[in-house]
Amino acid sequence: MLYIGRHEHVHLTDIGLNELVAKIDTGAYTSSIHCAEVVEKDGKLICGFINPRNDEASLKKIIFAAYKKRKVKSSNGSTEERFAIKTKIKLGSHVYDIELTLTNRESMKYPLLLGRKFLNGKYVVDVSRKNILSK
Repeated sequence: MLYIGRHEHVHLTDIGLNELVAKIDTGAYTSSIHCAEVVEKDGKLICGFINPRNDEASLKKIIFAAYKKRKVKSSNGSTEERFAIKTKIKLGSHVYDIELTLTNRESMKYPLLLGRKFLNGKYVVDVSRKNILSK
C-alpha cells in the first residue's frame, strides 16, 4: 500500500484537467468533482469544468457518451441524485480508473474530493502530510 497525504495534486488525463488539488476525504464514500455546468442532451452529458486556476472565463466543455445517475448522501445527511462519469486519474506515477460524481463545489476549497471507494486497497492516508505523491 502507498501513502497519500491529506491533499494531493492529481491529473485527469482523459479529460485534460491537470494539476487539480484533491482533498483526500475518508469520511466520504464517493469521489466528486466540481462541475460548473451539467446538461443532459440527446443521450449525452455535456459538462463544463473550470480549469485548475478557477478561471471562470475558461470553462472547458467535455461531452460524455457514457454516464450514470447515482444517489449520493451528502455530509449533512440529505440524499441527492448526481450524474457520475468514469475517467482516468493519475496520482504520482500511478494511473487508475475512477468514477466521479459531478456536483457544484464552488463554495468548497478543493475542486476534487477523493473518497473511500477509490482509496480502499490503494492508499493509507497520512493526515499529517500533504502532496506526498507530488514529491
